[in-house]
Amino acid sequence: MRVAIVAESFLPQVNGVTNSVCRVLDHLAATGHDAMVVAPAPAPPSYAGFPVHPVRSLALPFYRSVTVGLPGMRLSRTLARFKPDVVHLASPALLGAAGMAAARRLGLPAVAVFQTDLAGFARQYGIRGGDPVIWSWLRRVHRHAARTLAPSTPTLRELAGHGIARLSLWGRGVDLDLFHPRHRSEELRRRLAPRGETIVGFAGRLAAEKQPQLLAALADVPGVRLAVVGTGPMERRLRGLLPGAEFFGLRTGPDLARVLASLDVFVHTGSNETFCQAVQEALASGVPVVAPAAGGPLDLVRPGANGLLYAGGDPSALRAAVAALAADPARRARMAGQARESVRGRDWASVCEELVGHYQGVVAGEPASAGDGPGPAGFRRRAAVGSPNARSR
Repeated sequence: MRVAIVAESFLPQVNGVTNSVCRVLDHLAATGHDAMVVAPAPAPPSYAGFPVHPVRSLALPFYRSVTVGLPGMRLSRTLARFKPDVVHLASPALLGAAGMAAARRLGLPAVAVFQTDLAGFARQYGIRGGDPVIWSWLRRVHRHAARTLAPSTPTLRELAGHGIARLSLWGRGVDLDLFHPRHRSEELRRRLAPRGETIVGFAGRLAAEKQPQLLAALADVPGVRLAVVGTGPMERRLRGLLPGAEFFGLRTGPDLARVLASLDVFVHTGSNETFCQAVQEALASGVPVVAPAAGGPLDLVRPGANGLLYAGGDPSALRAAVAALAADPARRARMAGQARESVRGRDWASVCEELVGHYQGVVAGEPASAGDGPGPAGFRRRAAVGSPNARSR
């Protein structure tokens, strides 16, 4: 197939959207498909042997390290020259809306991959009352998609509730070789916990949408040492809130895998995750997870089996869950034993083949469904949510 990917975010930005797009491109290259990418500048000239076409971009005034692509007629010309079979819109918002319009003009089917909770993002940055406007815009963007892919069942239900039609479930993969318990480092553990403390870690952007300030509730839990991986605009504030924590900065690849595998408990704080890849990577590393009972973690965390869920945004509930695990090594060990098993079968090759199946489905005019392949607990098979001819509100 010939696949044109219009990505709302791409390298050098490091985030969930970029990671997913790169994994899809790796798979398309490995399996003999052809692809191209349109993404905000600055961007590399190519990736996985495929050309990358940058468009003008603008940094967000409240988060300068995040840029958004500005649409223009160049996008339509680029797609027309490539002659794709399908257009993949990665987390469409502004640039993705232009990609959808271009696909319509060219008569191309589009698969919209929903990934960012824009309404939740806006609320975390103090924008109140914006939900109706944001969801109206998202309905406008998605109403012409041949298929919209949701990363988790809670997100799928939310999208359906907001009038977005032709929905299917498509989760995210995890590198089961990179993220593995064998990468646990006893040397690192001795450095972090010289007195045998329970090592509790967080990994993610240190920004408002991830709510990392909730980690302050763990600063003085007896017998706990905090480890924080990531960078962002809240880093200075967090260093003040967590004077006893180890801050690793940005870690990727084997460095990130070593830190995750060396934890005793992984904690996530954000309540607006549509999937939450960090949780899945921790589970693959054999680490029990404490996460909010909201969004993507509901599909990934099995309470009492591979981790615990707590009321999102409630620091006392987060503290209670972590304290309970810190005080019970045997329970942690049981959960660690089930953590990796809970994500088995979610390797990127399998997940990307599901995506290619969605591409083929929209090209063939097949109806959308909420089913997916093998996935975490809670994922459903073949539950119809829309049809190619359904209209969104």
